Amino acid sequence: MAKILIVYQSKTSNTEKMAEAVEMGVKSEGVSVIRKKIENTKLEDLLEPQGILIGTPTYFGATTAEFKKLIDESIKYFPKLEGKVGAAFASSGDLGGGGETAILDILRAFLVHGMIVPGFTSGGHYGPVSVGAPNEERKKVCTEFGAKVARLVKRLYGG
Repeated sequence: MAKILIVYQSKTSNTEKMAEAVEMGVKSEGVSVIRKKIENTKLEDLLEPQGILIGTPTYFGATTAEFKKLIDESIKYFPKLEGKVGAAFASSGDLGGGGETAILDILRAFLVHGMIVPGFTSGGHYGPVSVGAPNEERKKVCTEFGAKVARLVKRLYGG
């Protein structure tokens, strides 16, 4: 059965609320999902799932140091992540607060690993961004994002 790992970091619960909505979308497609905080994530956790979703708060227009460390250390498994689906979402403190650039930090690393990175025609072209806590519209976008990524994983790896 296809499996997706959602790894997130959240000190204010904004990104956690987004991760919960993303998880609902993945589950709605019948794909197995594991949601973990970054502090409970081991590098080896990246190996088993067919899809990896990262949710990061935005610090100074970039992903957090903890995600940067995970990404840097993931080179240990180069090219074992090749062909997996990768996507990202972010929370930020302000419109134009760097959410998209934080997502792009993650997507760039996924591309270096040879992962498949989908784009999106609505809700955030690179992945969802929420300014502060996600409202109902942003939660819906996150749920749709999770479902779309799950459908891609199923298409590539089977149900």
